[in-house]
Amino acid sequence: MAITDWPEGERPREKLLAGGAMALSDAELLAIFLRTGVTGKSAVDLARDLLTRFSSLNGIFAASMEDICQVHGMGESKFVQLQAIFEMSRRALLEQMQQRDILTSPQAVRQYLSLKIGALPREVFMVIFLDAQHRVLAVEELFSGTLTQTSVYPREVVKRSLHHNAAAVIFAHNHPSGVPEPSQADESLTDALKAALNLVDIRVLDHFIVAGNQVLSFAERGLL
Repeated sequence: MAITDWPEGERPREKLLAGGAMALSDAELLAIFLRTGVTGKSAVDLARDLLTRFSSLNGIFAASMEDICQVHGMGESKFVQLQAIFEMSRRALLEQMQQRDILTSPQAVRQYLSLKIGALPREVFMVIFLDAQHRVLAVEELFSGTLTQTSVYPREVVKRSLHHNAAAVIFAHNHPSGVPEPSQADESLTDALKAALNLVDIRVLDHFIVAGNQVLSFAERGLL
């Protein structure tokens, strides 16, 4: 059955107008973007197929064009539109982080990191460089590795921090395994980076581990 044949109160567009975007499920939000389904499937059905295949919205955004195009009803145009929406979301969150003390908007930081690296198939290590008022100066992905590990060099982290004249930093890396728990190696690395940055009077405010939509904070765990 086409969405236009549904009761008006159940149609995603009408639900959004009546109750706001938060009232919609992931599938319904995605259906509004898709606009139309395919023969025998509504846009909501197609959205559910995408969510099932790629596990989450982050998974859809991280999928390659080849993978997206393998889904019946999707194509290069839809892939381009998805990437544009994804990038706009990341930039909007980055703008929010840049306009204020980052410690006053921790949820924006978590959302940004989840969008940025949560669904990547390989480990990456990134640094958020902050000024003395904890406003974002720059965000850089410094190291990239394999499915299970990334080599991080404290000397390079110090070098980039000095380049940006940072007063503080926040670290983040992802766990493609889907489990955000820190390993002993993660804790040892954080300690080594803190020691190196202390020598040049740069504070480490936090280290986040991102696994899909889950984000673990070292500071909240008392690991800093």
